[in-house]
Amino acid sequence: MTFTAAFFVTAALLAIVQLIVRSPMLLADRFFPTFGWLEILALALYAGWITEKMLDPKQTAKWRLRIWMLFSIVFFSQLIIGVLGVERLLMTGKLHLPVPAMIVAGPLYRAQGFFMPILFVVTLLFIGPAWCSHLCYVGAWDNFAANIQKRVGSLPNWHHAMRMGILALVVLAALTLRLTGVGWLTATLLGASFGILGVGIMVTLSRKTGVMVHCVSYCPIGLLANWIGKLNPFRIRIQNGCNECGFCTRVCRYDALRTADIKKRKVGLTCTLCGDCIRSCHGGWLQYRFLKMEPDSARRMFIVIAVSLHAVFLGLARI
Repeated sequence: MTFTAAFFVTAALLAIVQLIVRSPMLLADRFFPTFGWLEILALALYAGWITEKMLDPKQTAKWRLRIWMLFSIVFFSQLIIGVLGVERLLMTGKLHLPVPAMIVAGPLYRAQGFFMPILFVVTLLFIGPAWCSHLCYVGAWDNFAANIQKRVGSLPNWHHAMRMGILALVVLAALTLRLTGVGWLTATLLGASFGILGVGIMVTLSRKTGVMVHCVSYCPIGLLANWIGKLNPFRIRIQNGCNECGFCTRVCRYDALRTADIKKRKVGLTCTLCGDCIRSCHGGWLQYRFLKMEPDSARRMFIVIAVSLHAVFLGLARI
């Protein structure tokens, strides 16, 4: 049932793009016209297969990390090869910085090109803050860095305020650059510097603490995903029977299951619905919820949607 659901959701979304968008969006069509339909079939079968793999709670985290890293590698490989001369691997032939913060800063600076912010918000309506744990092309590398440290540490309480400050600074900087007429080269260098600093945070702080510091303390898009993602009904809930053993805290790389959060029976703001905590809870007190739906059904539906969107992004997402 879940295989079929993921297959048809993926196929339907890609078919809509194939039929509506005039310029070829799928790589197969760019190199071999009309072969896009075969790529849709392949991606739909892939989505169904991955969904079945991820339904096993003991395997979910492993497969999520695999497909997330696969997406990021494909995304950046296409960018690098495209920049080197194979322009058909680029979305429009116009280079954009692959820094998540530019989803907001770029349109504010240019006062145009709002496709990416709109796509971002629409995706959040479908999957909530799980954009950060399944679809972000940069977050996969922060997760890789954090997982080098087997022990999950903790972050100071002020890191939430710092991320709000960074979001405000990015918005203010983009608007200031536009209003003062600063050229695109300077703006690009500033954006690239922001991204390079983020990589430095991954290599140092995330690797040292075992927490995804870039994603939960530095990235302004992550904060927007946490906020806007609340419009989506999917939640991770802590049931009242929880004995506060703390096993979930030791696996949460998003700093969303602190002792204080568990005592309040409410996951922290930085939760991205990744689900890594589910397998760590031997009593089953951590559950996916979607309105009044049963936890197991909610989890199945979430995985179908998450994997289907992953497959769609794998087929379409390019710079």
